[in-house]
Amino acid sequence: MSTADYAAYIAGLPRVLAGAAAVFRDARGRVLLVEPNYREGWALPGGTIESDDGEGPRRGAWRETLEEIGLDLRIGRLLAVDWVNGVGRPPIVAYLYDGGVLSEDDLKAIRLQEEELLSWKLVPREELGEHLLGTLHGRVLAALDVLADGSGTAELENGVRVDH
Repeated sequence: MSTADYAAYIAGLPRVLAGAAAVFRDARGRVLLVEPNYREGWALPGGTIESDDGEGPRRGAWRETLEEIGLDLRIGRLLAVDWVNGVGRPPIVAYLYDGGVLSEDDLKAIRLQEEELLSWKLVPREELGEHLLGTLHGRVLAALDVLADGSGTAELENGVRVDH
């Protein structure tokens, strides 16, 4: 196969979007959520992986955390991977990492990316469903379960665990 034929073959393959985020908690176990200004509902610090420069999911979660809330923190282990089927758009693979427990100093140091975010807050597990729309709610709950029981990585499809 020639280089041109191979390039044409690659160009014709289905596309998949990829995003990465981090689950940050406070000492009471509440989850840090951010409020985007470009859509309804709340989110975790995170976003699209910028693969054009070779960025992987972990580095994407770190970069997005730094950009969105101004904290340069170590990103921990992979907690969950979710395949989200696309309707009218390509499917998404979403990676959730352990952001760790934020100290009071970390919380005071949060500086929102004003171009994308309106506010942030800490939300207890039992109230996450009031803030997180669609598949994100199930993804975050699965990540919290993995943190609580010390198990491996949760595999999800459309926000529902498929590894049980």
